[in-house]
This record gives sequence, C-alpha cells and structure tokens, in this order.
Amino acid sequence: MGTASPDSGDLIEVGPARPGSPVAVVTINRPSALNALTKPMMISMAAAFRRLGADDAVAAVVLAGRGRAFCSGVDLTAAAEVFKGDVKDVATDPVVQMELCRKPIVGAIAGFAVTAGFEIALACDILVAGRSTKFLDTHAKFGIFPSWGLSQKLSRIIGPNRAREVSLTCMPVTAEMAERWGLVNHVVDDNEVLSKAIEVAEAIVRNNRNLVVLYKSVINDGFKLDLEHAQALEKERGHNYYNGMTKEQFTNMQKFIQGRSSKKTPSKL
Repeated sequence: MGTASPDSGDLIEVGPARPGSPVAVVTINRPSALNALTKPMMISMAAAFRRLGADDAVAAVVLAGRGRAFCSGVDLTAAAEVFKGDVKDVATDPVVQMELCRKPIVGAIAGFAVTAGFEIALACDILVAGRSTKFLDTHAKFGIFPSWGLSQKLSRIIGPNRAREVSLTCMPVTAEMAERWGLVNHVVDDNEVLSKAIEVAEAIVRNNRNLVVLYKSVINDGFKLDLEHAQALEKERGHNYYNGMTKEQFTNMQKFIQGRSSKKTPSKL
C-alpha cells in the first residue's frame, strides 16, 4: 500500500491504518484551506480510490480530513478549472471512483463537510461524525449546480422534504440531526472520530472479504431499484454465487460454521 507525502503536491495521503493492516486511510491534507479541493487534489483522490479498489491487500478504506474540517468543498479560487473541465471523465472524478470502489468506505467526518465535501461524505458507505460536525449544502447560495449526486442521494437518505429544506435554505445539519435522520451511523467526540471509523472498518475486515464485497454491491445496486426488482437482483446474484461454489468450498463453509458454533457459550434459555 503506497503512501503519498503531504509535500508531493496532491495533498492526498494514503497509508495503512496500522502497520500491516488491511484497512487503508485516505486523508485530505490541506488544513490551511479547510481541505478545499483543487483539480489536482481531485485527480489524486480519484486515483487513490481506483488503486485501493484494485489492491488485494486492502479490504476496507477510511476517508478522513486533517484539521478543523473534513472538506470545505471545491476551492472556488480555481472554480473555472474545476467546473469547466471534462466532468464526464470518470477516471479523474473522485466521487465516481468512490462509488466504483468495491471495498467498503467508512467516512470519518470531523468539522465541516460543505457542498462538495458533503457529496464526498455521501459517497461513503458508513459515516462516523464528531459532535461538532456540520453538513452544509451551499450550491444554491453560490449558484453552483450539483454534479456529484447531492440533489439525488440526500433525499433518498433523509427524505425529500428535509432534503429540500437543507439544500434550498443552505441550513447546516448538525451531527445530532444527521444521526437522528439516519445520515450518519455514529456520533462520537471529535478526537475519537478517526479511531471509531477505523474500529468500524476493522470489524468489517474480520468477516469473509469476498462476501463483504458482494454484499456491499448488492445493497448499493439494489437501492437504485424498486423493491421487486431489488429482490430479484438479490436472488439472481445469490443463485450465481452458490452455483459458482465448488464442493470443497461448501465443505469449508460447513466446517467454518461448525467451528464457530462449537466456540459459543451454551445458552441458558
């Protein structure tokens, strides 16, 4: 797993959560600008997720920001470079590459997640937020049209009425509100955000890694469909999964289940 130095010009760091860990940590490292994104940073971040998604040594990814903000959005001093570029180039689009990443992504959201930063948070599979965290959509304030999914994803998570108010009034969503509305999974003290996110990622990687990847995929793909078609998708992929298993794999599965069962404390019920 490679590491990018903060002096390398891209300001995106990548490294293991701990030495030898299958959990990778991607850090947006431009704290002096509240982690505002430049075009080179976006390209570097997209490349990082593309690389981690293909790395067999990586089983889960944690995304964090250094300093007082997770990400304050796009650096508007370079807005023309960002918004007039090739927005259809998926290879350099960090949100598209996060969505294409097969590994679970846990967002460690401390401080502000503003506009593009909000959209990057929504591209994570699980969110851990600090108590002082605020999510803010300022597209309407600055005349920026959303293109990383905020207008569609947020309403599907918190409901259309709440999403309209959040986006059209530019009201901040506190960590408490986000947890109550189902936007974040955990709210912890600000200094515990990264460690909690790593804890969640490490709980994921203790499971069957192949099944975790397939399970994430069927949840995310099914969420885009109505219930009837989503259930049909699950059945189809389940059928393909079991049809592709060898007799030896079934035997190993049974041994694993029997081994787990024998370690359980007998029930007193």
